[in-house]
Amino acid sequence: MSVRIEVPRRVRPVRHRPAVTLPPGEDFAPAPSPDGRRVAYLSDRAGIPAVWVRDVDAAEAVALPSGDEPVLAVSWSPDGQWLACVVAPGGAPRTELWVLRPDGTQRRQVAGFGRRSAALSGWLPDGALLAVTETAERGAAVLVDAGTGHRRVLAEGDLLTLLDVSPDGGSALLRRGPRNARWLELLDVATGDRVRLLPDTGRGSTDQGCFGPDGTSVLARTDAFSELAALVRVDLARPTLAPTRLAARPDAELEHVALCADRRRAALLWNTYGGRSELSLLDLASGVQRAVAAPGEVLDGAVFAADGDLLCVTAQGPVQPREIWLVDPVTGTPRPLRPDTGAARTGDSGVAPQLVDLRARDGLPLSGWLYRPPGPGPWPTAISLHGGPEAQERPGYNPLFQALVAQGVAVFAPNVRGSSGFGRTFVAADNLAGRYGAIADVAACADHLLDSGVAIPGRLGCLGRSYGGYLVLAVLVNFPGLFAAGVAECGISDFRTFYAGTEPWIAAAAVSKYGDPVRDADLLRDLSPMTHIDQLDVPVLLIHGANDTNVPAGESAQVARALAARDVPHGHLVLTGEGHDFLARDNAETARTATTAWLTRHLAATPATLG
Repeated sequence: MSVRIEVPRRVRPVRHRPAVTLPPGEDFAPAPSPDGRRVAYLSDRAGIPAVWVRDVDAAEAVALPSGDEPVLAVSWSPDGQWLACVVAPGGAPRTELWVLRPDGTQRRQVAGFGRRSAALSGWLPDGALLAVTETAERGAAVLVDAGTGHRRVLAEGDLLTLLDVSPDGGSALLRRGPRNARWLELLDVATGDRVRLLPDTGRGSTDQGCFGPDGTSVLARTDAFSELAALVRVDLARPTLAPTRLAARPDAELEHVALCADRRRAALLWNTYGGRSELSLLDLASGVQRAVAAPGEVLDGAVFAADGDLLCVTAQGPVQPREIWLVDPVTGTPRPLRPDTGAARTGDSGVAPQLVDLRARDGLPLSGWLYRPPGPGPWPTAISLHGGPEAQERPGYNPLFQALVAQGVAVFAPNVRGSSGFGRTFVAADNLAGRYGAIADVAACADHLLDSGVAIPGRLGCLGRSYGGYLVLAVLVNFPGLFAAGVAECGISDFRTFYAGTEPWIAAAAVSKYGDPVRDADLLRDLSPMTHIDQLDVPVLLIHGANDTNVPAGESAQVARALAARDVPHGHLVLTGEGHDFLARDNAETARTATTAWLTRHLAATPATLG
């Protein structure tokens, strides 16, 4: 059986409208106004992620005319005069930067023209200048005037990202390098000279950085000097010396740092074992750090209002959709942005997962989250594999898991080697030939589920998206007979065609993780599921966004053709108007419904009747 389905995206234009009571959906990515009285944020309640604004004490919100395409990020200028929006046309990885007034007027594009992709790094303190990274064949650090659109290119280079500009505008902080091997450089804006910051330890990665309160130091999140990422300070007068450690924990990895406008207070998001979040506030002058109650199991999107009197975060949990919370930095007290948030959650139902520890076949400690249907097991069971691979399975909101559990299918969502949140060694353990170990980790998860009485033999499936989609295909061809069905969403099927078809900057950054397409051609050929596709003989559903230029849609199409040639049962769902991430709510629901139906059907059957 071969099924190909093309689903048009039904997008309702988001226009300026009066205040309304919002329909169900998720709110995320807050951007408070400088005075902390209003919060701009993203919500998918109108069908696609779009910009809404709410007074912090209001019961209603206003939608701004942010266009008909999905918005990925929003930021409020320090002078309060502009909102900047990162837009993803067609859901594709090539993004554009638009600005508009907080009242919805004067909307226009200012960066990301043509084949360039634009990412917002932040605003300069005077309010009108945007710090932007543009990427095409190479990266460029650019300053853009929100009012006039005037551009000034500060630097260009391979795998370059602009992180911050010093308060006096004389220096810029750049990030360079591929995945898991990044470093910081200090750029003299006047001369163009660059100096690498932090000693080169030959290990780890420095992914975040910003200037300190006086402009004579840089604060960086790095795991180059410790197994778990920490916050360090670099003295710019002596940049090659070992940094000063400002915040570190032996039981948690620093995930994100947010500074207030005067750069004297920082909000720290910590990733504890298993992926639960903890929040703390750090006074950079005294070094005193204090914990703040987390309003959800997983937090992100932390950002201060410019005056520092308000902190916003996005919170979620297994039965808690993403929602925005406001934190008083003085008292640490959190409250929801939407007054009806608490009441809205009282009717929610679902299954809270259990954190499970297990061992890989080579003895490496692994863990994952187990979602059990009601009643005694064993059950038909699906192993869900996250993307990245540097992402992490955390106890966040996942309606697909709840839908499968409601159909009597248990879900185990592991963190195989290569996942983030468990330290520098673990995240690098799947690099290059280490990928064989990651594939074997999925088989070890299957072993554990069968041996512990969770899964029913012959009724075990796997699903995953992006890198997780690759792992689904890889484990099906490397361990035939172990799984009864699979769902691969936006997954790489052949590294040769992936490198040839993906965006140039994505290919360049991936070499450190997957391997060089020329130097490591033999390794990549053997790791490619298409090389061993004749070993795949169970029903597989392939899902892809038609506009995906991260993992091009041809990666799923060539699997579908190969399976069709051998009469292997499969489905091929192509979502038009979508890229690598399915951003329209109806398309995400289409993919979720198709996945649930596919696994329920094929795992509910006995092995003799599969297909």
